[in-house]
Amino acid sequence: MQTNQETTSALERRIDMAVTMADINKEVEARLKKMARTVKMPGFRPGKVPMKIVAQTYEPQARSEAIGAAVEKAFGEAVRSQNLRVAGYPRIEPKEGSNAEQLEFSAVFEVYPDVALGDLSAQEIERPVLEVGDAEVDKTIEVLRKQRTTFDVAERAAAEGDRVVIDFAGRQDGELFEGGQAQDFPFVIGAGSMLKDFEAAVTGLASGESKTFDMTFPEDYHAAHLAGKTVQFEVTVKKVEAPKLPEVDADFAKALGVADGDVAKLRDEVKTNLSREVKRRIQAKVKEQVMEALLTVTPIEVPKALVEAESRQLAENAKRDLEMRGMQTKDIPVEPAWFADQAVRRVKLGLIMAELVKAQELHAKPEQVRTLVDEMAQSYEDPSELVRWYYAQPERLAQAEALRLQPCGNRW
Repeated sequence: MQTNQETTSALERRIDMAVTMADINKEVEARLKKMARTVKMPGFRPGKVPMKIVAQTYEPQARSEAIGAAVEKAFGEAVRSQNLRVAGYPRIEPKEGSNAEQLEFSAVFEVYPDVALGDLSAQEIERPVLEVGDAEVDKTIEVLRKQRTTFDVAERAAAEGDRVVIDFAGRQDGELFEGGQAQDFPFVIGAGSMLKDFEAAVTGLASGESKTFDMTFPEDYHAAHLAGKTVQFEVTVKKVEAPKLPEVDADFAKALGVADGDVAKLRDEVKTNLSREVKRRIQAKVKEQVMEALLTVTPIEVPKALVEAESRQLAENAKRDLEMRGMQTKDIPVEPAWFADQAVRRVKLGLIMAELVKAQELHAKPEQVRTLVDEMAQSYEDPSELVRWYYAQPERLAQAEALRLQPCGNRW
């Protein structure tokens, strides 16, 4: 095998190679003999098909496979002999002028860049400080109360925060339009599920009252046939219900998982959960600053192949997220190009962090791994179950070790 390397750009390489046709022909013959032992054809017993017939039928397949294997082997030997770290897959290009004695081709590919870690001494990182006190606990409990709002019938005009049940019909140029009518339709005034002008028109109406009003849809309304158009709605209020928040008592505490209904325990649990969330967010904020600092002081060119692969992965993740939300994605274009900037950042940080781990010989200590596992387990009903699950198999624990090495236990 003959090879010749050429640098075509900072990260792109071209290797010219040649393999002898004699070696390829020998491999073709070996593959045909192997096929002949098992091939089935009408009129012949398995393994008894004449080699001439086997060759006539399967020689193109055997030759294609032999050439592919020879090219792959030659490329692998070439990059190993020159200590090249290949990023992505090579592009194989046949060379003009190949003769009957050898097959000449070129492999064009990218290599991983050399990463020279920058000096972080001049970079500043701000760590936010937030103490969780009674005021924060009170705000969270208030949110929990609102999440458990019930509604009682109110014999008065509808106001913000009330739930109303209405019939409505919308007309554009005197004709009912698609999606513009409903019966017994409930919504909460001020919750944002309806357009503000619609909510404003319903506010002040009592049960049994009707109203006809004009309304103009926003220019960016999701239904194109209504965007920017003025229509007329006729609304009848059938029910007005006032919100009722639960009292912070034993029943409320039990509903939130405190078995004995002790409100003090509830407040302690809320404070613990808030403190954990504050810690997580502070870590995330610090991590983001560290990542930006690393990018600032470590200029690096990244292989296009890695960016393209990361872009495709991000696009797939986005589609899966939409599907989990109940959307049909087969007709929704999610282009990898949309994620190019994010992909470049992730690839850069991946290369920088890999070099940092290598240069500093970073290893997760057992006690650090256990601390991380314990922290993750706290959000489970039975934390000990998750701890046992991680420590039951070495490969699971290895995942936790990898997370511990990543900044703040998350991927950058």
